[in-house]
Amino acid sequence: MTHGICLIGAGRIGRIHAGNLAATPGLALKYVVDPVADAAKSLADELGAAVTDLDTALADKAVHGVVIASATNTHADLIERAAGAGKAIFCEKPVDLDLMRTAEAIAKAKDAGTPLLLGFNRRYDPDFAALKARIDDGSVGRVEMVQITSRDPGPPPVSYIKTSGGLFKDMMIHDLDMARWLLGEEPTHVTAQASCLVDPDIATAGDVDSAMVMLRTASGKLCQISNSRRAVYGYDQRIEVHGSGGMVSAGNRLESSVRLNTGAGERDDKIQHFFLERYAQAYEREAAHFRDILDGRTAPLTTGEDGHKALILAEAAAKSFREGITVAL
Repeated sequence: MTHGICLIGAGRIGRIHAGNLAATPGLALKYVVDPVADAAKSLADELGAAVTDLDTALADKAVHGVVIASATNTHADLIERAAGAGKAIFCEKPVDLDLMRTAEAIAKAKDAGTPLLLGFNRRYDPDFAALKARIDDGSVGRVEMVQITSRDPGPPPVSYIKTSGGLFKDMMIHDLDMARWLLGEEPTHVTAQASCLVDPDIATAGDVDSAMVMLRTASGKLCQISNSRRAVYGYDQRIEVHGSGGMVSAGNRLESSVRLNTGAGERDDKIQHFFLERYAQAYEREAAHFRDILDGRTAPLTTGEDGHKALILAEAAAKSFREGITVAL
């Protein structure tokens, strides 16, 4: 069975999802919805879809799923509208920047009985999925400590910073979700330190660009997350999990496997530059997972509830930093 899909949002992340939706067997990108007419038409023409308004798309019985890749402040409303129309939903993170509004949108989808898949793409990365499988099969024994490093090659524009919700809600929220997934327990205590070391304009905008967070669970498991908006060497994405029986880690991906050996020593190729390259396979697997959800073969791996819990941790981290305290949840 082929499922018609409506994509909302024709920007950078929307174009990534559109290409993967169009290339995934069992899915057909039918409509593109975006208030910027030229962006919508360009993407629709490229992939053989049509440009329409949301009401028309939601009324079409051939549309079984809606992919929300629009601005963050539109997500909750669009989730509710899609749920009201009985469509399965794949929404980019976060549901909303406000906890109450997030909970309301999730409840509307649940009451409507429609699946809600949230775009925490890192869980779909083959390397990180393989790392999680080693934890689940007991290869490292009981998990004791998790180290997550996530550093961007450079900061986004300050105009984006001002509307993003800040580093904890925009950038670290991915790592907070990974921490919950890998620890296998909910954190009960959050301690954060942060600075503005990269761009003073980010501080003027009320945000930070460098942060470290420590999480502790009720059983004593620990996780440390390191974030920076600047890594001059590329997109730094590493995870290490230490347990009672060993350690498992996933390192950075390089642009190639080429290694140069000279009298000066060995030199590998550069690590991949940004998330578009590093998580290309993860985005492909997300689209295939959405297809499987529409087929009724599986439930969402990353849910609205996961987004809500990660947002709680992000708010706790921000509070810990602002007040100089450890926040107990």
